[in-house]
Amino acid sequence: MTTHPHLMSPLQLRGHTLRNRIVFGAHTNNMAEEGLPGPRTHGYLLERALGGAGMIVCEPMPVHRTGVLTRGNYLHSSDAVIEPFRKITEDVKGAGSVILQQLYHIGANGDSDLSFAPHWSPSGARSYHDSDGSHRMTVSEIHELIEAHIAAAVRCQKAGFQGVEVWAAYHSLLDQFWTPWSNTRDDEWGGSLENRTRFSRAIIEGIRRACGEDFVIGLAISTSDSHDVILQGEALAEVVALHDATGHVDYVTCGHGGYLDFERLMPTFLFGEKLTAPFTEMLKGVVKHARITSEAHIRTPENAEAVIASGQADLVSIVRGQIADPHLARKTAEGRAEDVRSCISCNQMCWGRRSRDYWISCLINPSAGREFEWGGDRFAATDTPRDVLVVGAGPAGLEAARVAAERGHRVEIVEAGAQIGGQFRLAGLQPRRAQILDLLDWYERQFTKLGVTLRLNTYLDDDEVAAHPADVVILATGSLPDPDARQRWLPSEPELPGLGAGHVWSPEDVLRREARLGDTVIVLDEGGNWRGGGTAWALAEQGKKVVIVTPDPYVGKEIARTSADGPLRGRLAREGARFVTESVIARWHGNGATVRSLLTGEEEVIPASDLVVATTNIAFDPFPEAFPAKETHRIGDCVAPRLAAYAFHEGRKLALSL
Repeated sequence: MTTHPHLMSPLQLRGHTLRNRIVFGAHTNNMAEEGLPGPRTHGYLLERALGGAGMIVCEPMPVHRTGVLTRGNYLHSSDAVIEPFRKITEDVKGAGSVILQQLYHIGANGDSDLSFAPHWSPSGARSYHDSDGSHRMTVSEIHELIEAHIAAAVRCQKAGFQGVEVWAAYHSLLDQFWTPWSNTRDDEWGGSLENRTRFSRAIIEGIRRACGEDFVIGLAISTSDSHDVILQGEALAEVVALHDATGHVDYVTCGHGGYLDFERLMPTFLFGEKLTAPFTEMLKGVVKHARITSEAHIRTPENAEAVIASGQADLVSIVRGQIADPHLARKTAEGRAEDVRSCISCNQMCWGRRSRDYWISCLINPSAGREFEWGGDRFAATDTPRDVLVVGAGPAGLEAARVAAERGHRVEIVEAGAQIGGQFRLAGLQPRRAQILDLLDWYERQFTKLGVTLRLNTYLDDDEVAAHPADVVILATGSLPDPDARQRWLPSEPELPGLGAGHVWSPEDVLRREARLGDTVIVLDEGGNWRGGGTAWALAEQGKKVVIVTPDPYVGKEIARTSADGPLRGRLAREGARFVTESVIARWHGNGATVRSLLTGEEEVIPASDLVVATTNIAFDPFPEAFPAKETHRIGDCVAPRLAAYAFHEGRKLALSL
């Protein structure tokens, strides 16, 4: 049935059969509870197994006290993890997936706030995770970490894992040994390639001896050309070939970026797709035994099929794509790739939550991390189908309508505009954000399949809602730009000083192309997110001279959690944008603005033809509190203006409760 025959073909690893070439690769989901896997971890991994993944590589396990990196890490060096993990591995294997666990140590790039231990590294290098230095390991400490890796692998085997993935990516500890820049040792652990790889080879050989011939051993690496001190191209391929020659490594998975270029590690929509495929193709030419896995921005079944079919890799790791749609593999196997809800590469709730040390979720799949509470992405049919009216087709309304229909309710959704999506559609009109538009197309396809009635260009008043035959009304009418353009950091001003001078616009005006703008535009970005920054980028690409004024210490502060702020600032800077930080608009004059520094109080007049104000929206709720004859609910921005993730969340949560 599948139209992706190469991707869905089986593969053998050490006598274990992978039902397809799709890997749900290792990533920090941060879901441990007191260092142990619990229901959240269980539901999260099992859902991807039920969704058809060929192999699942579980969250990295720190092997030593000096390698703890997150609050949600599992207990290192402890047998307490074995039994809780056994429950998970049994269920995952029962659902048809092969399951491994990654073993890791970050070397110099540790986090003292979480480990309360010195960072151990080959040569005492500086950390690129925090501002600390590290401890140059003694020979006895090197042997201690070799044994720690082996002991962790034995624990994994006892817990039912069918193998482990040894982590040498992102310039972690093993990579630090491999790289001459970070390994300046002059003993048997440094210098020649043979010596620099001695540590990793000893770990892998020790795991093979301890765990046997039917235990899968993978090796995780990453590639980057951002700094010439990082192992690249032929040098990294030589390292892989040396490990492959031992016959102990069953697969090599290649990611992108690392601690020196973190924005590439989980690439957002600012980056291209299939980022490591050219390098994994090179690796295919040097290995004799190991299978090669390509990862990094392989979002879709189409991407994955192309990589496998072209011979660029044997396997593909699709992580964020299977966070967004845990049933990606099953749908692809069934010939329903068009039903896959594709990741939009925003990083907002996956890395965005992990970066703040919460467990991860997903903007477009709010069930991620809540599978044990919400039943994953498999919606139980209702015993009492009802007639549901959804007013507003932004993210909250779309998700409420879809999930209610999935559960068997009869759903009609009405939208005052000519297209679905609301402000979310406008975000999709910013540079490189068309994946949002693809998601909205997906909603329309799902509505057709589910029999949802969609009425566009339809504005309902109170009487029309009250007279509608539906017994459940869901109000998802969204929010509007603040007409007074109030600034948070001018709290005593009831409106933007000088608002009446005209030529003041909202991002919505700009993206709808309703604003008639001159050559120089000031963008007041109070949110520090894509609403302001993305609009400024769109204007710069249109040839406008852009000045960004923000009360924050740097442009894109709120998207720093997604690792996209640096690349955004780089794009804006290359387009000639000027950044004015820690400042407010003291007064707009119609042809320029007086900008006041929040640090010194000094003022500067900046000439401009127009002012675009990206301040906090206001809720739009034109209806009475309730319709007496109907069950009435409000969700999304009409309750309180927020980011899209919370609208999707409320839409799904409500629909599950009906």
